[in-house]
Amino acid sequence: MSSHLERFTEQHARTAEVVLAVALSACTVLGGAVSTSESSPPRTQVTPGILALVCLAALLRVRGHPRVALAVTTPAAAVLTAVGYLPSPLLLAPVMAALYWLTVRGDPRAAALGYATAAVLVATSLSGAPLGDDFMLRTVGTVLWLLLPMSLGVTSRFRRAYLASAQARAAHAERTREEEARLRVAEERMRIARELHDAVAHHMALANAQAGTAAHLAATRPEQAREILTALVGTTSSALLELRATVGVLRQAGDPDAGSLEPAPGLDRLPELVAACRSAGLDVTVRTGGRARPLTPGVDLTAYRIVQEALTNAAKHASGRAAHVGLDYGEGRLRITVTDDGPPLPPVVPGGGYGLMGMRERAHSVGGDLRAGPRPEGGFAVTATLPIQPPPAGPTGEPRSQGDAPAEPPEDSP
Repeated sequence: MSSHLERFTEQHARTAEVVLAVALSACTVLGGAVSTSESSPPRTQVTPGILALVCLAALLRVRGHPRVALAVTTPAAAVLTAVGYLPSPLLLAPVMAALYWLTVRGDPRAAALGYATAAVLVATSLSGAPLGDDFMLRTVGTVLWLLLPMSLGVTSRFRRAYLASAQARAAHAERTREEEARLRVAEERMRIARELHDAVAHHMALANAQAGTAAHLAATRPEQAREILTALVGTTSSALLELRATVGVLRQAGDPDAGSLEPAPGLDRLPELVAACRSAGLDVTVRTGGRARPLTPGVDLTAYRIVQEALTNAAKHASGRAAHVGLDYGEGRLRITVTDDGPPLPPVVPGGGYGLMGMRERAHSVGGDLRAGPRPEGGFAVTATLPIQPPPAGPTGEPRSQGDAPAEPPEDSP
């Protein structure tokens, strides 16, 4: 009920002010009729009606100018109490309304003005009548009646501030949810883009190399060309499987085919990757140092994708046709090194490949680091350091990054 009344007064503020002013002025007239003392009756009966009209004019703008209303209604009430009227709630209604709105608006001097008003009215009330049975009504009663609207005003102001704060928090939470949803969508799109790039770029590069080698050997070494073409079938089949698994993340949760997707690859599939690269003409050697330990699924996939992308670049650019993969298991860290003996990667125009960018993003996403660049002795090197155990979560729940890697020269992986 109170909320409906507040909405009505907010929508029809002027009407509410007029109705309130008339009602409070009528209370003054009624208070003058009933607030009398037998021991000290008022010296005049005309004053309440005249002062009620004065209060009416002041109360028409009480919400916007409570100080002005208080400055008018307080002398009017003082005159009434000075001539013998008892300071009842009806007689003091205009003053109480002014004090209420003064407190609601958060006037810094509201308390001081309220106490001063109470002191003035107590003094005039005692000066207008001898001490008698109504002493408590003229003193303690006056103070209590004037403190009531002030306390109600403070409560109303705090309640309005609380509601405004709650609305602000709700609006902020809504904006935060929308921003978080957009961020999650963007992160998911980037993850899918990385998966598509790693799967398609690697297999298509190997397929292109295998097809070129088979075409070159078809006339002179048909048996070897046939073996390469057989390997080409396996390469394209693997590309289709990984592409299907990547696109499968877009499926709905209830899709019956969602459970039949191929698991994400890891370092356990490194021999297949090496065999595919060798069939494309790239001689790959693998060295493992330290005691191999199981990796978390995210780190395992990241390690595989980094090796895959680095070998893809070596197959495309290393004129020496040889690459070396090193896996060194340390204390809580896996260090991956992929080098080739060809020339450095040639620069590309802006907007070229995203291979190095994707590898760096993958390493940072699991709390690792990645560096890539030409070697002084020739060739290109990719070095990644990944945590064997997951890193501690940051304030937002994401893994803590180990810092941005230094800028590397671009590469032209698809």
